[in-house]
Amino acid sequence: MSQIQIPKNYKSLLGAKETEHAIMMVKNFFQSQLSTALNLTRVTAPLFVESGKGLNDDLNGVERAVKFPVKDMGDAQMEIVHSLAKWKRVKVTELGLAPGFGIYTDMNAIRADEDLDNIHSLYVDQWDWCQCIKKEDRTIAYLKEAVNKIYSCLKRTEFYIYDRYEQIKPCLPENITFIYADDLQKKYPSLSPKERESKVCKEYGAVFLIGIGGKLPDGTIHDGRAPDYDDWISPSEGGHIGLNGDLLVWNPVLEQSFELSSMGIRVSPESLKAQLAERGCPERANLEFHKRLLNGELSFTMGGGIGQSRLCMFFLRKAHIGEIQVSMWPDDMRATAKKNGISLL
Repeated sequence: MSQIQIPKNYKSLLGAKETEHAIMMVKNFFQSQLSTALNLTRVTAPLFVESGKGLNDDLNGVERAVKFPVKDMGDAQMEIVHSLAKWKRVKVTELGLAPGFGIYTDMNAIRADEDLDNIHSLYVDQWDWCQCIKKEDRTIAYLKEAVNKIYSCLKRTEFYIYDRYEQIKPCLPENITFIYADDLQKKYPSLSPKERESKVCKEYGAVFLIGIGGKLPDGTIHDGRAPDYDDWISPSEGGHIGLNGDLLVWNPVLEQSFELSSMGIRVSPESLKAQLAERGCPERANLEFHKRLLNGELSFTMGGGIGQSRLCMFFLRKAHIGEIQVSMWPDDMRATAKKNGISLL
C-alpha cells in the first residue's frame, strides 16, 4: 500500500526550473567523478532481456518482472530488467577488460511490485557499474577501498552543488563508517533492520553496512539479496559474513537512513553454489548465465548500482523522489503531496 511522509515545515529549496537544471548538474558531475575514480567506461545497456536465461536481477525472488511477447521472434518472452547486476558481468567478460577497469551505464527499470512511498517508485534509474578484478582481490579490503572512492565522489558532488546553491548546506561527514550487519544486530537486538539503519546513520552520518543477505547470529537476514550476483556468504575479516553491503547516509529532510547504493564482490563459482543451496533454488544452476559462471567462463568482478534519482533527491534536499523523476503515483498520494507543498513531476 502506498504511503507518504510529510516532513515538518517542508519547503523546496529550489524552484521547478532550478530543480531541472540542478538534476542535470548532479548527474553529469557525479558520473564523471565515478568514471574517473573506478576506471569505468560508459556503455549502452538493454531495457529488457530474454526470459529464462537467468540474466535478470531477481531482487528478493518474489518481485514480478514486466513481460511481453515479441512477434518477430515467435512470441519469445522478454522482460523489463530489474537491474543489470548479471548482465554487466557478461559484458565485462565479453569486452576482455583487464583487472582494475570496468564499465558503467544508465540503467532504467520498472519494478511493478514496489511499495510506493517517498523513496520508492515504479521507475528505477541508476548507474549500474562493474569492475573486473583479480581472484585475489575478492576481499573486504578491496571492497572498502572502492567504497571510499565512491564516497569521495559523493563528497565532491556535495561541494559542487553547495558552490552553486549556497542554501543547500553540506551535511556529509568527512569519512564513511564501516560496520557489519551482525554487529549492528548485536548492538540493537530489539530494533528492526530499518530502525537499526536509522540509528547508526543518525550517529555517524554516512555508513557502509556490510553483509546484506547472509544469516545474522539470530538466524534472520538484515535485508534480502538474490543468491546469484553479490557474495554474501563467504567469510570476511574477523569471521564476519559477506563481501557486499549498502551505502547509507542520514537524510536530514526525512530524518531517516537513506540508501544511495548497494554493491559488492560478485559470486565465485563456489559461493554461487553455496548461495543457491542456502536459498533453496539449486535448479538455477541450469540457467545459461549460471552455467557460464559455474564453468569459470566469466571474469571475477565487483559491482553495484547507485540510484540517480535518489542521489539528486539527497543533494537537492527533496522530500519525495517524485520531485526528481516522472513516474506514476496513487491519486491520494498526489493530493496529499500537493496539499503539503511537495510538487510531484
